[in-house]
Amino acid sequence: MVTHTEDPQKPSKKPLIYYYILAMIVLLLLNALLFPSLLQKQVVEVPYNQFLDMVDEGKVKEVALDDADGQLVFVAEGENGREGYYKTGIWPDDGQRLLQQLRESEPAIQFEAEIPTQASPIMTFLVSWVLPIVFFIFIGELLSRQMMKRMGGGLPGNAMTFGKSGAKIYAETETGVTFADVAGEEEAKEALTEIVDFLHNPEKYAQIGAKLPKGALLVGPPGTGKTLLAKAVAGEAKVPFFSISGSEFVEMFVGMGAAKVRDLFKQAQEKAPCIVFIDEIDTIGKKRDGSGMGGNDEREQTLNQLLTEMDGFDGRKGVVILAATNRPDTLDPALLRPGRFDRRVPVELPDLQGRAAILKVHAKDVRMAEDVDFLAIARATSGASGAELANIINEGALRAVRMGRGLVTQEDLEESVETVIAGAQRKSAVISPEEKRIVAYHETGHALVAALQSHSAPVTKITIVPRTSGALGYTMQVDQGERNLMSRTELLNKIATLTGGRAAEELIFGADNMTTGASNDIEQATKLARSMITRYGMTEEFDMVALEAVQNRYLGGDTALACSAETAARIDAKVVETVRSAHQKAADILKANESKLHALAKYLLERETITGEEFMQVLERS
Repeated sequence: MVTHTEDPQKPSKKPLIYYYILAMIVLLLLNALLFPSLLQKQVVEVPYNQFLDMVDEGKVKEVALDDADGQLVFVAEGENGREGYYKTGIWPDDGQRLLQQLRESEPAIQFEAEIPTQASPIMTFLVSWVLPIVFFIFIGELLSRQMMKRMGGGLPGNAMTFGKSGAKIYAETETGVTFADVAGEEEAKEALTEIVDFLHNPEKYAQIGAKLPKGALLVGPPGTGKTLLAKAVAGEAKVPFFSISGSEFVEMFVGMGAAKVRDLFKQAQEKAPCIVFIDEIDTIGKKRDGSGMGGNDEREQTLNQLLTEMDGFDGRKGVVILAATNRPDTLDPALLRPGRFDRRVPVELPDLQGRAAILKVHAKDVRMAEDVDFLAIARATSGASGAELANIINEGALRAVRMGRGLVTQEDLEESVETVIAGAQRKSAVISPEEKRIVAYHETGHALVAALQSHSAPVTKITIVPRTSGALGYTMQVDQGERNLMSRTELLNKIATLTGGRAAEELIFGADNMTTGASNDIEQATKLARSMITRYGMTEEFDMVALEAVQNRYLGGDTALACSAETAARIDAKVVETVRSAHQKAADILKANESKLHALAKYLLERETITGEEFMQVLERS
């Protein structure tokens, strides 16, 4: 694992928006001030009698006869005091009277006025609006292309990129991730090393006739570093890295997703050799069921185009398709056949040594105390992903800052583990002494039942400090090593430990005074007992029969019964019997060691939080 390298931000659209706003203002000003005088001279038509009045008032300066229209055109002073062009019809007389009047007017009128030519409305519209708009759009497009060149990739969302893939392209210097930055996934790195070697030395494979797998599918739970591994492959191979999410192919209009797929592969062919990474490929790669509009919906067209492109491109050019998903069971079988995603690379949750290595990688840029034991933190975080381990390191650093220290200590990391598991401490929570006493006996009951059973993980911490998750206290058990298998005895002991809190309440306060504090214990005990019966085949009654199917293994592992209603009722009865038996076992252990229970609860009430070592010391003394 490694700290996540942020993708380059998409180019901002603000400069283009400002440009088009300014262009519109300039266009309006041109039409208001400049174009009218350039395109045509405005000619105002007036009645004949008004023309005579303007002659009598001495406002007419020049006059001419337009033979084409049979009208008089004249230059005169208007009401605003400015000269303008006017025209009027000729009164039906011999014209002698008008000619005499014009000759006798003061000042004298000249008979040589220029007859203005008027442009057509269509030409006026083209010159004043269409051509300027085309010009400004052309300039805007040049600006957007310059922005794209500077950003090193496409400009998603631009009106001129309709149907483009929007894939983010990272050059070698921009990914900045290699296999050295990825910890805890040695098997996955080994599987991908061959791809890197092919991109470096394609001749070696060509000589023997070997072909590189066209695609590799990274499968695993969220947060395990699938995207990081893909970037590391590109960083190791020193080739361009195309990254796009499956959701970016999903469009409202049918055919747009397929167009994006075509554009993505076209870019990849131009940049070959390169890595193309499609994250969350299950978004577009789900099994086709024909439920769309005649099987012709957008998602299916996008998937069909992806299948076609993977068949069509030449793998010898060095274009490698990597994809990631945490729902492999939903993918279309056509995607997984040889020639497409030939190789399936599991990216599972890290083991004990892997977690320790991941913690060290994330701690490289954090000032840590010299005595920090990463292996101890790794033991306490069984089942954590790389992203969660990164969060633990960050929470520890934040706690160190809050406490006014310049280094992150072991205590900071241990507290951050508890923060991730159970939430932060609720220092402002007010709990009555009676409730605190009940919680102390409840948590001591868990710890005592766990300690007095064989094959149980040792108790490392007990606390009755409330947490933001809603827990009023908890008991932490940590195995010293990595456990991959659990026996029937260990599972039954774990169920008994889970029921130990309620058993302690019943023993000390009476069955009528049991509380709601065991709700989470009940849920876990029931789930574990049901799994023993339906999935693990640990009962004589049902033997090794699978009665339950696990769905979405990487996303919580939802289960669904695969049996008749009658069998389901028998399963429920067996679950009740298993939990009741474990509950009785816990009650018997606590009743036989009641003095120890009182001593431990009293010590816990005084201290509020005790370590596993303190717990064992009190247990041995009492």
